Amino acid sequence: MATAEPERPSVTTRSNTQDTLDNLLAEIEKRNPAQPEFHQAVHEVLETLAPVLQARPEYAEAALVERLCEPERQVMFRVPWQDDRGRVHVNRGFRVEFNSALGPYKGGLRFHSSVNLGVIKFLGFEQIFKNALTGLGIGGGKGGSDFDPHGRSDAEVMRFCQSFMTELYRHIGEHTDVPAGDIGVGGREIGYLFGQYRRITNRWESVLTGKGQGWGGSLIRPEATGYGNVLFAEAMLRERGEDLEGQTVVVSGSGNVAIYTIDKLHALGANPVTCSDSSGYVVDEKGIDLELLQQIKEVERGRVDTYAERRGASARFVPGGSVWDVAGDVALPSATQNELDENAAAALIRNGVKAVSEGANMPTTPEAVHLLQKAGVAFGPGKAANAGGVAVSALEMAQNHARTSWSAQRVEDELAHIMKDIHATCHETAERYGAPGDYVTGANIAGFERVADAMLAQGVI
Repeated sequence: MATAEPERPSVTTRSNTQDTLDNLLAEIEKRNPAQPEFHQAVHEVLETLAPVLQARPEYAEAALVERLCEPERQVMFRVPWQDDRGRVHVNRGFRVEFNSALGPYKGGLRFHSSVNLGVIKFLGFEQIFKNALTGLGIGGGKGGSDFDPHGRSDAEVMRFCQSFMTELYRHIGEHTDVPAGDIGVGGREIGYLFGQYRRITNRWESVLTGKGQGWGGSLIRPEATGYGNVLFAEAMLRERGEDLEGQTVVVSGSGNVAIYTIDKLHALGANPVTCSDSSGYVVDEKGIDLELLQQIKEVERGRVDTYAERRGASARFVPGGSVWDVAGDVALPSATQNELDENAAAALIRNGVKAVSEGANMPTTPEAVHLLQKAGVAFGPGKAANAGGVAVSALEMAQNHARTSWSAQRVEDELAHIMKDIHATCHETAERYGAPGDYVTGANIAGFERVADAMLAQGVI
């Protein structure tokens, strides 16, 4: 049955509601000082919610926005560990359990020197809406540490992970909180973390996702975020009567998300011509050689300049600079937050970009988002476009609970179905609230409605 279109409030009424939301944002910034990434994430959501709060006044009466912006639980702890020379180091560990109205907290662990409470809160807040959009009954959370595994031996990473889990284990569980990987946390780290959890609790349960395929992991999990983002980008193009075949695509990053983004682009007949890391970027006019990139980044743990050296005449390395200066039909930011700013967006627009879809978490600044939308570029926000990773994590949980393993084709089919549904939900919600083609508004409102309805039903908790 079709959803009734909400009553369109007057401009004055909507303006008053937005003023209330702006005042709430100011209060949140005051209560959470020195957390710019969290402030940015909250602002990006709150600036789109006025229409739904006007149509559903019970949301405002129950203070659902205020409750959503305050985590249910924030855990911060020290993580002491010894390096190979016997020196003791102390890092900080975090787990922010933001909202569990729809299910157990679900979200990755990030190990990187840039991690602090504000970064974890921004990621956890985004995770609420992203997880809601999957329709899979998972809440939002995030965690991590300012420990950087790069340059550390396997033994050092193991000792750190064991110390980290020695505190974290008491806060997680398959029906409570199920972390996964993120930047700096791959299969090696998940293995060490899971082993320590099992050692302490004497339980084998689906408490972590991203596990090895021989001991509870799901096929297609490593590929899921990149694959999902490409599927979302193609869905946006199809709304405009196009597809990815033959399109030139600019991709940032060279980690897990970027690698499998490039993989899926090749499969759909597109030509991904770039990859990047902190040293600079590569342009390969013939298209990125996936096998060579994987050898350099996943096996040798090298830099992208090595790719250009080995690839030959078709590739060149540009130290520093902006990968977004490269002309392309589609841009898929797949590295880190705020990597695509207003100047980069202007360069993409000048070069004729048709669609931008976020493979990373909040890689596009608000100013850049507004500029892209104003120029008529289809823009896929991360909470919708990169939901494939957490979706397959939830499918891994389902397989673990049933003590079974699904085929790669079944998982990939499920992922494609989920991403199609997410796109349709965002597109239809945006139209329903008078913002056709605005996937940011559609994703924010659709995710918010699902969580808000569950919160209303469960009372003031």
